[in-house]
Amino acid sequence: MIESLRETDARCCAPDSRVVAARLAALSHPARIEILKHLSASRSCCCREVVDHLDLAQSTVSQHLKILVEAGLVRFEPDRQRSRYEVDHAALADVSASLAALVDSCCSGG
Repeated sequence: MIESLRETDARCCAPDSRVVAARLAALSHPARIEILKHLSASRSCCCREVVDHLDLAQSTVSQHLKILVEAGLVRFEPDRQRSRYEVDHAALADVSASLAALVDSCCSGG
């Protein structure tokens, strides 16, 4: 049943809607919001710097970073032994614009 719902959802939705939904889902956890804030405050960070800032386990931060990278909101660069992460500002701006367009289209029918 759940699989058939996923298949139906995948067929009925435009690719850009799926991207926006995936990015919004990635933003749905408070720790990921805090990670984005921290990354935005600096050019780039390694996972350890985020762990130290948020006081979360390294494995937890790594998983959150993975979700943000997969959603396209954060870029990942291997840097010797440590990986560097930075916010993809264009992708975040696209989410903002898409959400604003959705709100406008839903609320303008007054």
